[in-house]
Amino acid sequence: MNRRFHSFAGALAFSCMAAAGAQPAPDGKTLFARNCAACHQADGKGIPGAFPALAASPVVTGAPPEAAEVLLKGRGGMPAFSGSLDDAEIAEVLSYARSSWGNKAPPISGAEVEARRAALGVAPPTRSRFGNKH
Repeated sequence: MNRRFHSFAGALAFSCMAAAGAQPAPDGKTLFARNCAACHQADGKGIPGAFPALAASPVVTGAPPEAAEVLLKGRGGMPAFSGSLDDAEIAEVLSYARSSWGNKAPPISGAEVEARRAALGVAPPTRSRFGNKH
């Protein structure tokens, strides 16, 4: 009986670990919805006088290093996301914004975000739920 229990427990633990590791990484749209849409709105139009529009934004559609810097360090009242999103996730959300709401800028790679993070001396993400100061 004890041996059956250990076999079952081991199989259950392995299944749980495999299921946890099998979850796909969130895409840019999902990351935007979780981290950005409350302020910048799902349609990218922002809230006039409070949160800027991302649709037709020269910052969003501009040079990749500058766009990445805004998410890494924050700007004005916007918090930094460098502590809560990794470079690939920042690239995903930026690429989504750069190709949504009429924006037609090319995607940004995780390597570009990583290079900007290094150039700015921004620490890697901690995954703290309070990492972006929300």
